[in-house]
Amino acid sequence: MEAVEAHHGFAKIRGLTFRHGEEIVSNPPRPLIENLDDLPMPGYRFVEKTLNAYHFKMMAKGKRYMIIEGSRSCDHNCTFCSQCAFWGNRWRTKSGKRIADEMEHCMHEFGAEFIWLTDDNFIFNARSREFIEEMNSRRLGDSALWFVQARVDDIVKNREYIPSLRKSGNEWVLLGVESGDAETLASYKKGIEPRQAGEAIRALEANDIFAQATMIIGSRKDTHASIEGLRRYIDALNPGIAIFMILTPFPGTGLFIEAEANSWIMDRNWSHYDMIHAVMPTETLNTKEVQEELFNCYRSFFGKWGRRIEGIFSGNKFKRGTYRYMVSQGLLRQLKSLI
Repeated sequence: MEAVEAHHGFAKIRGLTFRHGEEIVSNPPRPLIENLDDLPMPGYRFVEKTLNAYHFKMMAKGKRYMIIEGSRSCDHNCTFCSQCAFWGNRWRTKSGKRIADEMEHCMHEFGAEFIWLTDDNFIFNARSREFIEEMNSRRLGDSALWFVQARVDDIVKNREYIPSLRKSGNEWVLLGVESGDAETLASYKKGIEPRQAGEAIRALEANDIFAQATMIIGSRKDTHASIEGLRRYIDALNPGIAIFMILTPFPGTGLFIEAEANSWIMDRNWSHYDMIHAVMPTETLNTKEVQEELFNCYRSFFGKWGRRIEGIFSGNKFKRGTYRYMVSQGLLRQLKSLI
């Protein structure tokens, strides 16, 4: 360690991991910042010249796109989620006023038009209500729109706040639906019920908020039949857009610990840990079959001509844009190449 310290000066920086020759050195963790409002405003000016290189074409199109961190970690503990493991499994947040200040700063100083509020889970509580009130009192939703992730049960339990959420500029919510099977949801420790997904989607759509649903295949009990059931479930839900992912054992998660203990992991190429590569089998499906099922899920949802035409010509700008983007990118062709 003396050599590392002498050469790099990194050894005394707690929480830092770095490479020293062939060795990966991880220093002891540093204390968590208790109040995220104590953080200075991020140095967006340092990347101002390259802001236009940061984009999310499927969502933001030609709008200036920026990311704002509203909180760290989550107060739930889903088995597959890396956020809790990474941030110490303790939810910490900026105040509602601070988040609104940061959004206003990005709009006025850097011309932000589409903002991703990167809460892993947008919790409806006093903090979120303060944020929405700040956004509405300043009329910031008139100048920019924003996107966030939320739980279906939170949406269902707080429907009365959705009109104010929409007024504040929120036009897109990603919902972690994951599965339509109660036992699978319980195995993930999601703490939600299948019926809540449909209720959340309809509540958002009733307030002109685009609803994106994420689904997971490849749980230990998954079979060809259960994944076909998932496809029927998502067809019935009919969200604005559905994104399918393969269950992936990210290091540090409860899923990874279980998979390691049971020798389920078949692929340790970390570049494949992107939720579109199958790195472990189920009890009855090998990794190739899981990979094929991912393609089948996307083909089932996006390959139907009725849904594709409705999406491409939809009156909803986000639905229209995402369907046209996926067609232009040859999504199904790319997924088929992974099989």
